[in-house]
Amino acid sequence: MSSYIARRILLMIPTLLGILFVSFVVVQFAPGGPVERVIAQLSGSDTGASSRISGSSSGDFASRPQAGAGADAVSSKYRGAQGLDPEFVKSLEKQFGFDKPAPERFLLMLWNFSRFDFGKSYFRDVSVIQLIKEKLPVSMSLGIWMTLLTYLISIPLGIRKAIQDGSKFDTWTSGIIIIGFAIPGFLFAILLIILFAGGSFFDIFPLRGLTSDGWSQMPWYQKITDYFWHLTLPLISMALGAFATMTLLTKNSFLDEIRKQYVMTARAKGCSEHQVLYGHIFRNAMLIVIAGFPSAFIHAFFSGSLLIETIFSLDGLGLLGFESVLNRDYPVVFGTLFIFSLVGLVVNLISDLAYMWIDPRIDFEAREV
Repeated sequence: MSSYIARRILLMIPTLLGILFVSFVVVQFAPGGPVERVIAQLSGSDTGASSRISGSSSGDFASRPQAGAGADAVSSKYRGAQGLDPEFVKSLEKQFGFDKPAPERFLLMLWNFSRFDFGKSYFRDVSVIQLIKEKLPVSMSLGIWMTLLTYLISIPLGIRKAIQDGSKFDTWTSGIIIIGFAIPGFLFAILLIILFAGGSFFDIFPLRGLTSDGWSQMPWYQKITDYFWHLTLPLISMALGAFATMTLLTKNSFLDEIRKQYVMTARAKGCSEHQVLYGHIFRNAMLIVIAGFPSAFIHAFFSGSLLIETIFSLDGLGLLGFESVLNRDYPVVFGTLFIFSLVGLVVNLISDLAYMWIDPRIDFEAREV
């Protein structure tokens, strides 16, 4: 087991290198960039996400010289740079690190990332690590609670559907599940807002934020109530699709095991249905459910909450990554990409180890990575 874990950890290094390399190459060919963003801000033509960023950096850029000789040479490289002093544009390139060739920038990024030094945001006067720390509680709340809620409901429901396969209960629950899966999460979120968040009918749940004003002064029991009060609508919206997927996955997995020969043998030996289900079927059927855990967890933790965070004004990692891509805030883009990829690889390793805990017959030492 120790040698298998060591091999998997060593394989994470080239995997991370490949992810960063491909992303870095794509960025080099992507139109626009931080220099172009600043030039667009100075010329008043920036209508993208970066135009909404306020702070000292924008004011600092605006105070720079904007005219001088040689502007025509600059305009050939950067669209919208007419009338800007070439020295000013060169200072922007140096500030953002674009005065170095691409291979040198990539190697410097790898060296910094190996020490978990992700630098500072281009458009916010704060480090990438600090930004992630600020946004992490929101994404953790959504991801962890959604995954827990999904598994606590989907697994028992999937088992019961497998036991009662073909019954009325199985039929009408499958209909509800399929309808829920077909509804986009963001559309359902809007419906919930209209119905329960002061849209047109009831004003029961809050529309924005993870906690109410004055949350820190509340007693502990009121803090818990307020916290879950804010989480209710976002969690329901996010869990809709995942709930359907996990339920049907559990049901099909148990159905496959129920029809196998060892189940018939166990029943012939006089084992009760409870012993057959939880003593024999459960351990084998849960393997495929565990295999789907990493993708479900990562999807819920990072990417799956983007639209929900936007709709409910929750400032989490999904929204941070999306706005960073729009704003060409490359330190934040690559820093979050590195952390997300690393977490995904670690979670996949943990799920493989969980296989052995569920089924000791699996021997990782005897297989190749």
